Amino acid sequence: MRHFLLMSTSGCHLCDQAIEIIVTSLDPGLHSVDEVDIALDDGLVERYGVRIPVLVDEASGLELGWPFDRAALMAFIGGLA
Repeated sequence: MRHFLLMSTSGCHLCDQAIEIIVTSLDPGLHSVDEVDIALDDGLVERYGVRIPVLVDEASGLELGWPFDRAALMAFIGGLA
């Protein structure tokens, strides 16, 4: 199973859009995603504050930044080793 982190925060409408794309595109039997509220960590705010939502592959550290659609998400997933 491939595990991802979605860097987001409360009240982020772009994050809500990203979640919708992720939920409707990824197979829960193959992929898991944990949402990380960057507001709880100053380091994450500094790194992602103006870039959220960002999907991070935990294994490789590769990131898919917003904006992305289903096709871009699937290309990102397909390109992971």
